[in-house]
Amino acid sequence: MSRTLPVQKNDFIDVVFEDLTHEGEGVAKVEGYPLFVPNGLPGEKAKIKVVKVNKSYGFGRLIETYEESPFRVDASCPIYKECGGCQLQHLSYEGQLLAKEKQVRDVLTRMGRLENVKVHPVLGMMDPWRYRNKAQVPIGEQEGGLIGGFYQHRTHQIIDMKECLIQQEKNDEAVQKVKEICGRYGVRAYDEGRHKGDLRHVMARYGLVTGEVMIVMVTRSNELPHKQKIVEEIVASIQGVKSVVHNVNSKKTNVIMGDVTRVLWGEEVIYDYIGDIQFAISARSFYQVNPEQTRVLYEKALEYADLSGDEKVIDAYCGIGTISLFLAQKAKEVFGVEIVPEAIEDAKRNAALNGIMNAEFAVGKAEEVIPEWYKKGNNADVLIVDPPRKGCDEALLQTILSMKPAKVVYVSCNPGTLARDLRILEDGGYKTVEVQPVDMFPQTMHCEAVAKIELRESN
Repeated sequence: MSRTLPVQKNDFIDVVFEDLTHEGEGVAKVEGYPLFVPNGLPGEKAKIKVVKVNKSYGFGRLIETYEESPFRVDASCPIYKECGGCQLQHLSYEGQLLAKEKQVRDVLTRMGRLENVKVHPVLGMMDPWRYRNKAQVPIGEQEGGLIGGFYQHRTHQIIDMKECLIQQEKNDEAVQKVKEICGRYGVRAYDEGRHKGDLRHVMARYGLVTGEVMIVMVTRSNELPHKQKIVEEIVASIQGVKSVVHNVNSKKTNVIMGDVTRVLWGEEVIYDYIGDIQFAISARSFYQVNPEQTRVLYEKALEYADLSGDEKVIDAYCGIGTISLFLAQKAKEVFGVEIVPEAIEDAKRNAALNGIMNAEFAVGKAEEVIPEWYKKGNNADVLIVDPPRKGCDEALLQTILSMKPAKVVYVSCNPGTLARDLRILEDGGYKTVEVQPVDMFPQTMHCEAVAKIELRESN
């Protein structure tokens, strides 16, 4: 017999918010049944309307707040409530850092059964605005003109914007200018429903230290209409532009970039620095979007690695070599592995760019390459993992347990998979010493963390 739900769609009810979801929605419970409500904050008493019910949880809309959180603030962005780009502008920055610390601690305790691990306060930014060095803006049409902005929450409806308060201002200016120029030349926006039109996305990348700008136009068709004139105007009107790129994505997909990339003007790359290390960034390079906090994150990883200069280090999921090159300054040797061939080419180029000779890079899956290295006797004193959101592959975790490096440093972008993987390492003979969350994405619920892990003495 099915359980009768304590609420029904279109009910108006009074609730108290207990927590935040990983998407920044307030969590209220009615007889244990969770309701997720955008814009609700923990501790607030409010009236909500139930807008959707599932078997195990439902969704609501905030109607009225009776008692506000002391951390509630007015959002700075005029389109914040429509746009899905941020989730926490209604929460003060102090409140955001406390919420992220709680998120990391709760997940480690609940999912990882790591009750006694020290979780430090989140390392935040002095100024938590205008930090993103890459804008990827979907393009649409409205009343015959081009619009560009982020999608409305849980939809593919584009909310047109003039500026984004978490983007570098140079990126905002560049996107607006490209949108205006393309519109003037009659370029049609891509219609994903009919799979017609041309311009899908405009991407702008900005070197925070160098001031260099790259513009990427992503089209459905192989040709960009009025290409030469559009490029000439972009170069003439955007200060600092060093590269104008055309990417072709003809597939029916939510993936932004296609397989064909052509440089229309200027260089294939722009340059930027994290600390003292210079990086070449191509249109398809993975490069951290908040370089100021990336430096904080990597310096913490370097501190946890505690290198003396004699160690052999393996960097799994090395990307374009960002952490590897930081480590190479203090280690004897660093070996990086990454599944994306273009990223490994970037890593090798970045090593050469900085005159770093003690870092080697290989293409492949970390869970396949590192076990092969281990079979051939290529062991590691310190192992760094910086996996995607899904966490480490189980085969890699088992290889770590076989290799028994004295130290593992885990750089995580997902507290849930971090907790799961730490539990596996703990059960295999490691101890999680401490975890340092770092706020790479202010105004959102995303939180990165670095974990210091050491082999127990009995192993």
